[in-house]
Amino acid sequence: MSERPLSMLKLSIGIALGLWLGFIAIALTGWLATRYFPGLPLAPLAEVIQQPGKTPPAVAEPPDRMFEQYQENLRKQEQQQTLDQARNNSRNLSNPKCQFWLQQDQNAPSEKTRANVLQFCD
Repeated sequence: MSERPLSMLKLSIGIALGLWLGFIAIALTGWLATRYFPGLPLAPLAEVIQQPGKTPPAVAEPPDRMFEQYQENLRKQEQQQTLDQARNNSRNLSNPKCQFWLQQDQNAPSEKTRANVLQFCD
């Protein structure tokens, strides 16, 4: 029974020694890298480490631009669904203006052809 506290002590000492040696190895590697490779670009890394609350400006896209892009994608999806519905609607088969603009939109899609499809098709 006295063997268990001794093994726990050995385990604790081993873990502490491992952590300490790991820290020393990392520090030594950093020191050697800066000594033998002086041209390493460590300055940007140092800036990020010193200011952990800030995000580097090159990494983050402005939230407004992301939201605008999201809204644009939603608008395009809705427009595409409306065009698909117009193409699949059987009532549009007998509508020559709708057929003309559907064909135009298929051959040369543009804002004008899409607007005319939405105007002349059900």
